[in-house]
Amino acid sequence: MKKILILLLLLPFASSIAEEGWPTWGGAPGASKYSSLDQINIDNVKDLEVAWTYRTGDPTGQMARWGNTFGLQAVPILLPEEAGGHLVFCNPFWKVIALDPITGEERWTMQPPGVQKGLQDLQYKCRGVAQWHDKEAEPGSLCEYAIIQVTGDRRIFSMDARNGEPCPNFGENGELDVTPAMAKTPKVDDVTQLRTYFPPAIVGGSIIIGSVVGDKFRNANAQSGAVHAFDTRTGEFKWYWDPVPRNPGDPEAKNWTPESLANTGGGNVWTYMSWDEERDLVFLPTSSASPNYYGVNRPGDNRYANSTVALRGSTGELVWHYQTIHHDIWDLDTSPEPMVVEVDWEGEKKTAVAQLTKQGLTFLYDIDTGEPLWPVEERPVDTNGIEGEDVSPTQPYPVKPPPLAKFVTTKDDAFGYTFIDKIACEGIYDKYAHGTSWTPPQKRGLIIQPGMVGNWGAGAYDPERNLLITNFRRFSLFVGLPDASTVSEEEAKDIMAGMPSGPPGIVANSPTNSAMVRGPDKVFSFPEVSPILPMFSPCTKPPWYLLGAINLSTGEMEWEVPLGTLDKQMRIPLPLKFGAVGIGGPMVTAGGLIFIGATADERFRAFNIETGEEVWQDSLPTSNMTNPMTYERDGRQYIVLAAGGHHIFYPQKVSDWLIAYALPE
Repeated sequence: MKKILILLLLLPFASSIAEEGWPTWGGAPGASKYSSLDQINIDNVKDLEVAWTYRTGDPTGQMARWGNTFGLQAVPILLPEEAGGHLVFCNPFWKVIALDPITGEERWTMQPPGVQKGLQDLQYKCRGVAQWHDKEAEPGSLCEYAIIQVTGDRRIFSMDARNGEPCPNFGENGELDVTPAMAKTPKVDDVTQLRTYFPPAIVGGSIIIGSVVGDKFRNANAQSGAVHAFDTRTGEFKWYWDPVPRNPGDPEAKNWTPESLANTGGGNVWTYMSWDEERDLVFLPTSSASPNYYGVNRPGDNRYANSTVALRGSTGELVWHYQTIHHDIWDLDTSPEPMVVEVDWEGEKKTAVAQLTKQGLTFLYDIDTGEPLWPVEERPVDTNGIEGEDVSPTQPYPVKPPPLAKFVTTKDDAFGYTFIDKIACEGIYDKYAHGTSWTPPQKRGLIIQPGMVGNWGAGAYDPERNLLITNFRRFSLFVGLPDASTVSEEEAKDIMAGMPSGPPGIVANSPTNSAMVRGPDKVFSFPEVSPILPMFSPCTKPPWYLLGAINLSTGEMEWEVPLGTLDKQMRIPLPLKFGAVGIGGPMVTAGGLIFIGATADERFRAFNIETGEEVWQDSLPTSNMTNPMTYERDGRQYIVLAAGGHHIFYPQKVSDWLIAYALPE
């Protein structure tokens, strides 16, 4: 009788979870990417089939104008029935699209008009929209439920969730240009360098947006990476928070010099944020201060850059922060979003924030104070950087969980498909500096392990098993800081100067007149001696890409398996399970399953969360380079993902597919 009573008490809660479906890009606002739905489970996942598909039409329309550079990378959200019950997402050109979640039929669309000045062609993308419920509005009134869309040219659009009509009280008839507010922020003298294309956080009556700082990559005096907040109902500017503490009264300002406080930019939040509505907290993953790889101009730890930061959503007040890298000169910005998780901790449930990092470390914080739950040690690291570089003598290491990536690189790690490939890679290890993950960049070039490629949505959490599921990389990348005098005028003017696989680019406002060169190509066996891979062979041993499960209660790695095969990337299509590196992340369900695309081999997979065994896969038109989502309608569970690819993973194509899977009716 007692068990029946407990079950009856839990039913309304379980029902509300199912009805909510997938309210934000990451499922719950804490970005756990977990669903309580279990209709699709270990026993029947093999029967999954395509229920419907939708195409935006971009490859033959707008996208074709730029050589199919942009793929569909948005995570759809599901609206409650009272808000229309639509499945809503955006295409790379910011069009908002609402679909019938059962059939995939189009219900309404909204294409934002015009384009702000200062946006270049290669800056179009959209990774999702947000929704908001105005609880003070009359039931059934216009914009009681709203969709909030942030476009890449610094505009926010608010529209009625039921039909896409503009919200007349927001900005100017539903459109808000945030350029003036950004331009007034200290250390913003060229607002056109700021772009906005990730969905906002909506908490405490605020629409909170981050930005991409375009000149941060090679400019020591880049634009501020401040986060901005606007009123959800009117669009009125509310507050901003700068990751560079320019206010002399800030407790972290003492760790900067006056010159660096005045001139340093970046530290921006370019990826997803998460939040806790009840606590009025928004969690920011901040990036490196400007410029990447070079910190001569900014001595000290550079706090609040490279940190997990908790702010009050309503006011922007700093609540707590924790820095995961001091004085970043490796471009190891905090690209995975902080995740709000419920952990079995010392015999009871505890709400915490889990932070994955590019360098393969996992931090677990108390949600209210930011204190690490697993102890963190400051360990000595290599400080032999370029002249004038104030390298931090220690870096933070959590004692648990174990690192996901290898932290030491030696010549013994050289790999090749053939003897010739291996010899070529050994020569690369002889040519460039290498060592630990904290070896500073050098003039002659540095092999960075595990590399600095950013990832979004790269974790999902199962609260029943206390398992954090993540995909991660184990291959090296390259950065060099040669003298600017070695860069030709032609190289310096190249649009790809200083970008991955491009020619060297001069670091603007560099006190040491340095240049920058980076990319994967210099740590791959050369194409003329490696006839197997058109994109070369990585010089580190496989597997290069894995899926793993971390038990946050014990701090132990439960399992790890290679993620993806190389048959789509090899001239000879051998199904080698070495890992097909991609971008994006997993979703977990109460059915005991992990669903993930995020691979360059153009497949969608399901894994047993207990063991890591692959239990199902399907071929996609092109790769899923974001997160899947799930919901239930009319008693049927659907799993939906965008198959849009990503242009950096040659030779795959980009495209415009939204695909829904379900069990046979």
